[in-house]
Amino acid sequence: MINQSKHIFILAGILVLLLLSQSGLADTIKVCKSCPITLVKQAVQKASPGDTVLVSKGVYRESGIEITKPLALIGVNNPVIDGNFTGQLITVVADNVTVQGFTLKNVATSYRKDDAAIRANEQTNVKVLDNTILNTYYGIYFQNSNNIVIRNNIVRGENEGRTESSLGNAIHLYYTDNVEITGNNLQGHRDGIYLEVVKNSRVNHNISQNNMRYGLHFMFSDGNTYTYNTFRKNGAGVAVMYTVNVQMEHNLFEDNWGAASYGLLLKEIRDSAIRNNVFRRNSTAIHMESSTRLDIENNDFERNGWAIKVMTTCLDDTFRLNNFSGNSFDVSTNGTTQSNHFSHNYWEKYTGYDLDKDEVGDVPYRPVSLYSMLVERVPPSVMFMRSFMVDLLDNMEKVLPSIIPEQLVDEHPLMKKIHHDNDRELVQVLRQTAGAPPRER
Repeated sequence: MINQSKHIFILAGILVLLLLSQSGLADTIKVCKSCPITLVKQAVQKASPGDTVLVSKGVYRESGIEITKPLALIGVNNPVIDGNFTGQLITVVADNVTVQGFTLKNVATSYRKDDAAIRANEQTNVKVLDNTILNTYYGIYFQNSNNIVIRNNIVRGENEGRTESSLGNAIHLYYTDNVEITGNNLQGHRDGIYLEVVKNSRVNHNISQNNMRYGLHFMFSDGNTYTYNTFRKNGAGVAVMYTVNVQMEHNLFEDNWGAASYGLLLKEIRDSAIRNNVFRRNSTAIHMESSTRLDIENNDFERNGWAIKVMTTCLDDTFRLNNFSGNSFDVSTNGTTQSNHFSHNYWEKYTGYDLDKDEVGDVPYRPVSLYSMLVERVPPSVMFMRSFMVDLLDNMEKVLPSIIPEQLVDEHPLMKKIHHDNDRELVQVLRQTAGAPPRER
């Protein structure tokens, strides 16, 4: 009898829990032109925590939408929220929020408020997915937040005839940790992606092009990974400053041209890796200042003005298994002392021989020419490029070296270009042979 009463009590408890859970089920609120609710702002205000707000196709002319509770704001058939330059469109002030499937447009330039299409401050678990953001000051702006996903968005601004100060960034993150930025197409802003004091981010498979300053700009942002991105036709491709432990792999840096343009600008970065990237048709592919203990490996440098500018403030960096072809200058520096290591790279301009047929040149190669040193010190002298006098100077320096850095030499230049995808076994053998000098990390 006691056991029967106990079973009845347990069943009653389960029924009560089921009823309570049913009463707390999330609801779906619909917004459309013929619905009882016709404004996105009205639906968001009415929603309870955990609800989903579904917005049907149409144009909704509103701004100042404030999400103050956990919910999913989902666009169906790409509805448009047009702010008509009246202020910020969506402000997230709650955790566990998703904004997906909208076209968000027309946010005015605001120097005091930095208005954006979507902005969040001090929030966790926020997702911005599959949106198109057009003609806004800032596109997506997060600060002091964690666990953020920004995926498959198009963020397009209009920078023609604009000044750098009148443009915001397509994606702007400040003091934000554990971020995924994947599959976005970013253009027409000041920076495509701007990260400041951002830890443990993953920036993958994005296209950042035609931005006025940088395709990607980050500083004081340690422990991050950037892979399979394209940085094309920006003021400069990527700038990395004051940062430790960054992995930059399988990216394309292309057509970043200008008097002060770079594919990749490195300033006070250390203990990081730059591998398997393609640098094609940039004014300077990589410009390095005060960079320490970097592994620059398996990259292709093709048809750049300068492939690498390595300043004398750079220490203990390793360049190996890279291809240098069609560059005006393969390596340039600003002094006669060097503390970096070059080994087993392919240099198109190398004219040595390989008597033992091991595919490694028998004569060391010095990639820095006298003329490149002259151009570094006297920039207008670049007008004499490819003249007979320049060839004469370089040949004299090869015979009686006196100005180019003696330490900057590849003792084991490769005879053939490395096809990184197809020559994996060769690359493994060469990597073991070319092992970097021992160093502390």
